[in-house]
Amino acid sequence: MIALAALEGVIDASGIAPRTGALLPSGARRRQLTVRTLLLGMMLALADGRPAHLTRVRQALTSLPEADQRRLGVLADGKNGPHRLTYRQTEYTFALVAAALAKGRPDGLPSPQLQHGCDSLLEASVPRQFKDASRSLAVDWTDLESFSRPPPRGTSDCADPEASWGHRKDNLTGSQDELFYGYYLSAGVMTADEQRPPVPELARRMTLSSCRRDPVPALAPVLTAMPAAGVPLGDVLADSGYSHRIPGNWAAPLRAAGAALVQDLHPHDRGPKGTHQGAVAANGNLYCPQTPRALLELGPLARSATAQQAAAHDAKTAEAARYKLGRLTAGDEDGYCRVQCPAAAGKIRCPLRPASMTLDRDRPEILAPPERPQACCAQQTITLPPDVLAKTAQKHDYPSAAWRRSYARRTAAERVFATAKDPAASTTRRGWCRLAGLAPLMLFTAALLAVRNQRILAAWNARQEENTRRAARGQPPKTRRRRRKTPAPAAAPP
Repeated sequence: MIALAALEGVIDASGIAPRTGALLPSGARRRQLTVRTLLLGMMLALADGRPAHLTRVRQALTSLPEADQRRLGVLADGKNGPHRLTYRQTEYTFALVAAALAKGRPDGLPSPQLQHGCDSLLEASVPRQFKDASRSLAVDWTDLESFSRPPPRGTSDCADPEASWGHRKDNLTGSQDELFYGYYLSAGVMTADEQRPPVPELARRMTLSSCRRDPVPALAPVLTAMPAAGVPLGDVLADSGYSHRIPGNWAAPLRAAGAALVQDLHPHDRGPKGTHQGAVAANGNLYCPQTPRALLELGPLARSATAQQAAAHDAKTAEAARYKLGRLTAGDEDGYCRVQCPAAAGKIRCPLRPASMTLDRDRPEILAPPERPQACCAQQTITLPPDVLAKTAQKHDYPSAAWRRSYARRTAAERVFATAKDPAASTTRRGWCRLAGLAPLMLFTAALLAVRNQRILAAWNARQEENTRRAARGQPPKTRRRRRKTPAPAAAPP
């Protein structure tokens, strides 16, 4: 059970209660249930494994000790004696909060006030000692089904008109997609920086969008607003669902905000994709026009690959890096930079660069240079515009060993969604929240992720204390059991 003081500290640090309370209409009487107490009841209910129902919110508040009930306004003195909070008051106050944070004309995206409140709540759930421990974020989206049934065919009337039909992966049917009616939940999860100590995987940003909206451009402004809030961006790890989007919707704004992309490439974006001044554009880089085709068409290493296959794959990606045009300057304000021929950089031997022919023969050699050299071969350097590799350029060469090790951190986002959907805790399956509309559902989801962060922190602290005790006894840190990769041996016959 999460301590009451810890949840109150998160709410107070976020500042969401006074900002939201200022948006509510003022009446003649003082409201018994404040926004702060309402948010605390929501988090208490979710921390206790209860569903996101307003009846459970009131039950969580009325189950507190009498001293806490009086302090929080759950139990107040009236004309006829003590008055305990009723369900009608809980429902009415939550409706006012949801209406104040919702858009006047719903369009499937959260209002700025709602997004800012959820961002503040999640950021406040990250302790001070971990705020600067990592700048890397793993991002992903998942399904969040609405409790409302979809409208009948040919109509648009239902309890949740902001929701829409979406697609999700169904593990029971293989690679087939399954339809659901609801929203897309996108999250940015803190993960360890490269070659840095591990950190607790805390949800740092989230947003909710209707399935009629693309979740990628819905999450991009949430992440690009983080530097202005004092949270600089580092590595942003995403799968091909993000990298395959229009660069202006994902890659370009994140690079402008200071992020370094580490992402998988969609099969349609892999391999050679045109040329620039004679150089071949492939996998986010420019390569010599005489690069062997097999090196340009390398794909990611299979998950079931053996150690020998991994070594052979890494050797090929290292050889492909020799043919890559190297950057000489960082991008200017407009994103332009200068790149150099690999022979001029001393990485390969080419007759068009006489100085490179004096290099050691362990370097690749161009045996048949082009008869009519283009700019990449005739000039020492060429200019690389920002729109040439805007979609596929990233921090590491794709699909090298460095990229594979860095991209492996992206699974932190999947683990967040797995714990959020765990039936042992507050699962987000259909029916966990029976309120209609984007604003109520997003507010409860943000509270759920904030509570989940507190659980992760408690488990992290317990594990660190256990490792400290084991180190004092001269024992190695306790490691997790890894999933078996090879089939288990068959049982002996009886």
